[in-house]
Amino acid sequence: MTTMQDFNLRKAINLGLIAGFISLFISVIGLTALLSKRQLIAGILTLGQLLIFLATALLSYQAAEKSSKKSTAVLNSVIVGLVSAIPLAFLIVFESLIDLRQFFVNISPDLIKIISFGQGTTTGIAILFAAMGLVGLIMSLVYLLPPQIRRSIITGLVATLIIGTFSELLTERLRVFFGVAFSKTIFQSKALLPSVAAIILIVVTALSFVWTKTGDGIKQRFDVIPDRQKRYLRVGNWVVLLIILFLLPQFLGSYLSEVINNVGIFVLMGLGLNIVVGFAGLLDLGYVAFFAIGAYTMAVMTSTGSLGVGHVSFWLALPVSVTAATLAGIMLGTPVLRMRGDYLAIVTLGFGEIIRILANSDMLKSFLGGAQGILNIPKPEFMGTVLIQPAQLYYVVLAGCLLAAFVSYRLSRSRLGRQWMAIREDEDVAKAMGINLVKTKLLAFAIGAAFSGLAGAIFASKLTSIFPHSFNLLISINVLCLIIVGGMGSLPGVVVGALILVGLPELLREFAEYRYLMYGALLIVMMLAKPEGFWPSAIQRRELHAFKDTEPVPDSTQTE
Repeated sequence: MTTMQDFNLRKAINLGLIAGFISLFISVIGLTALLSKRQLIAGILTLGQLLIFLATALLSYQAAEKSSKKSTAVLNSVIVGLVSAIPLAFLIVFESLIDLRQFFVNISPDLIKIISFGQGTTTGIAILFAAMGLVGLIMSLVYLLPPQIRRSIITGLVATLIIGTFSELLTERLRVFFGVAFSKTIFQSKALLPSVAAIILIVVTALSFVWTKTGDGIKQRFDVIPDRQKRYLRVGNWVVLLIILFLLPQFLGSYLSEVINNVGIFVLMGLGLNIVVGFAGLLDLGYVAFFAIGAYTMAVMTSTGSLGVGHVSFWLALPVSVTAATLAGIMLGTPVLRMRGDYLAIVTLGFGEIIRILANSDMLKSFLGGAQGILNIPKPEFMGTVLIQPAQLYYVVLAGCLLAAFVSYRLSRSRLGRQWMAIREDEDVAKAMGINLVKTKLLAFAIGAAFSGLAGAIFASKLTSIFPHSFNLLISINVLCLIIVGGMGSLPGVVVGALILVGLPELLREFAEYRYLMYGALLIVMMLAKPEGFWPSAIQRRELHAFKDTEPVPDSTQTE
């Protein structure tokens, strides 16, 4: 029995049981019933139902991918689908015999109604097995399609599901710009109409297919363009992007502008931590300390309350806040220069906790307010206009992000950036090549802390009040997670990671209690399926794919 070419019944059953227990776990913790409140396609599909079928669909596709023959691909995928229904079927049976809610509070009649499709026990189980088997069959047929068609269909499905997921927000925006009548032609009860969903699927699939056919030709024509014209095109692209970013609040409205502001603050912190972790390879778990220092410096200098000192404007306090965070970064970096890996992570974690505890202590209460925090922090003012609305404050956040992105980009291409990357790969070799480890590491800590201090200063002015509980360890963990998800050392990856880990939970706020469960699941999936991140840097992608390409290929004649 070979390792890859004989994907047998036992492996298909194992994958099916894994998918089934994932669906069962999601249902038992209450996520399925909660997500079912949001419809994707009116009267046909809810987000909770999609979640039940998602694990089955992914593992059925994997079963087809591991099969050596087309006939076995279909069979294995159908087996995975049928087996994945077994755990949920047992749940339906046990609930009909025993009141499981006394042991698991989330096993409600609504949940049983969802997984049994609103039918009785016997009929519901039969429909469940048929639906799961059909999902397995569909995924095997999708895999057997030519690669270009397969990618196009998957792109169309993903686009349709994304639009359906955020249909409530899209409905509100369409009503503002085009009126209620137009909105009703696309959405019904805050969900996509089935006919509109079919049109979106067909159109996006067709466009994706056309792009896969013509995209390579366009890229080849671009490659033969003279370098001077390429530069003009790149500049034109950046100009278009900046215009879109500048006009974005006019289309988003107050709520979405507030979400983008929160994302932008985490992008600022992510760009700073990306220098420390992504470029220099220094694992910093106390990054929130610099965020807190920047915020408290801004609060103390600008507050009109009793704790305010200078009563200066936002713009005068901003460089002082950044400088204070930078000095704190140097102070932290100096004693930990000889530490690496886990030891460095523990020391920086302790530094972050020390700053939080000091801010919360009675010893500094007369300066920092203790648990009561600092209130009456004024909003930024620009040319006589107080930036109260989220759409107005957006431009301050955008300016900070653009500045940080520009500095990070230039540093990544500079000699200092190459020194950071050399230290990340091998510190001893970097030292042997003449790199000054003390200076280079301190610069990484200082610049990373400066970006975090800038984010903290904007954060304090945005909220107009700050409290110690806003600067706990989870902030550092969130920023580190968005770098990992987006791609270590990648500037676009920071933005992508912030949109996924900060933007999505804000848009799906009714499911906020499951946020950290989603974080953990997403990180596990990323480490297994795409360890380089959603948008990795060219170096990271090259290193990981080169490693995969050099892995020994298993001998097909070798038996287990």
